[in-house]
Amino acid sequence: MRLARSCRARIWAVISKAAKDRIEDYISQAERAGAKILVDGRGAVVDGKEGGTYVGPTVIDYVTPEMSVATEEIFGPVISIMRTETVDEALKIENANPYGNAASVFTQSGGTARYIMEHASAGMIGVNIGVPVPREPFSFGGWNDSRFGANDITGKSSIEFWTKIKKTTTKWNPEAGVNWMS
Repeated sequence: MRLARSCRARIWAVISKAAKDRIEDYISQAERAGAKILVDGRGAVVDGKEGGTYVGPTVIDYVTPEMSVATEEIFGPVISIMRTETVDEALKIENANPYGNAASVFTQSGGTARYIMEHASAGMIGVNIGVPVPREPFSFGGWNDSRFGANDITGKSSIEFWTKIKKTTTKWNPEAGVNWMS
């Protein structure tokens, strides 16, 4: 389904036409490779700003580990769904990727959450949070090829750059009706 104009508050502005084209090309590549586009943010337009560079939220299902949307950092409002039989199979895919900015798991099992937190090769781990971006004074940054320079870019770890810190953000009370910033 194409993104409706009424969803414009959810549309992301991206830095340039080149960035918009690159993000939309990732989506098109995944579709050509057999993935199913559940929510399509290509061609997003904001009323009154028709010349802008916008991409709407995109959800891609049936992604396989070799697809570019699974192996490269897109830096756009795109989420890819890869289906696995086991947690270990999912971790094998995640840990084989050269990047390590962030990983998320949605579960009500504390044991599963702890296992992912301990075994995922990512600098930021989210439990029941889609984008595990920590708040100050915590550091922000990834591992592996997602790393920027020798250290994270904010927080205490910008000084302690000889360490390898893992940040974990969790949310456990879906009944409370609060968001992750609460």
